[in-house]
Amino acid sequence: MYVDGVFSGGGVKGFAFIGACQILEEKGIRFKRVAGTSAGAILAAFLAAGYTSREIFEEMNTLDLNNMLDESRFRSPISILKWIPIYWRLGLYKGDALERWIRERLKKKGISTFSDLSPGHLRLIASDLTNGRLIVLPDDLRKYQISPGSFSVATAVRMSCSLPFFFEPVRLKTKGGKAVIVDGGVLSNFPMWLFDANHMKLLRPVIGIKLSANGKDRQPRKIDNALKLFEALFLTMKDAHDARYISGISKKNIIFIPTEGIMASEFSLTEEKKEALLQLGREQAEKFLKRWSY
Repeated sequence: MYVDGVFSGGGVKGFAFIGACQILEEKGIRFKRVAGTSAGAILAAFLAAGYTSREIFEEMNTLDLNNMLDESRFRSPISILKWIPIYWRLGLYKGDALERWIRERLKKKGISTFSDLSPGHLRLIASDLTNGRLIVLPDDLRKYQISPGSFSVATAVRMSCSLPFFFEPVRLKTKGGKAVIVDGGVLSNFPMWLFDANHMKLLRPVIGIKLSANGKDRQPRKIDNALKLFEALFLTMKDAHDARYISGISKKNIIFIPTEGIMASEFSLTEEKKEALLQLGREQAEKFLKRWSY
């Protein structure tokens, strides 16, 4: 059967997506339309391009995640000075290597721009800090006088993945200047609302996969210093847009994968942790399918 799929952000923890998709495929479930934010944008783009979960695993498993950390030209032997480029470049790493890797993977399936995909089959979330708004790619490119069909899918994925201060933002050229675009998770980390009947005609069941525990199972955060306060503030802001929506009827259509304990930016992920994430995704998908009705 065909369903529409939504994938949350979560950085390198996205290996768990692959395990969940493996189980869904084994049960004969295929994705027709897909949407995602950040790490979920990568998986959504690969699925829209025609990759199977097995093929995605092969591509991800041969990838050295550290190769995605392309530092700026400014280098210093003094560790604290490596943060200086953030002041001007707004990110510790450029993000070019990530975009290039995604572009090469998509090219294998004949995908370059959104015109190479069926209309409406891929939607990604990014955040426009210049204009203070959430943007849905490719749809909202018209607001920037850019033809959606001509826009690079790899660039759109990179925009959705540009974690603030970690990767440099994408500066989207427009007729009015440049817009600074960062990770979609800043405003909507899990866009289940994209397939809500008020936003898009519901054509088939929707399954969401979220890289965190169900809200009722999440432990309260302990905030006892300024760093933990900042972390809690960012995480609350990141999830607030989606929390009310997923607390309603859509919760029964979500595979929650509790990946707490692994950092989204843990680019030195060991083989053991990769396998653990894959297995966690499989287990949670199996539990979900036992109770899921559509």
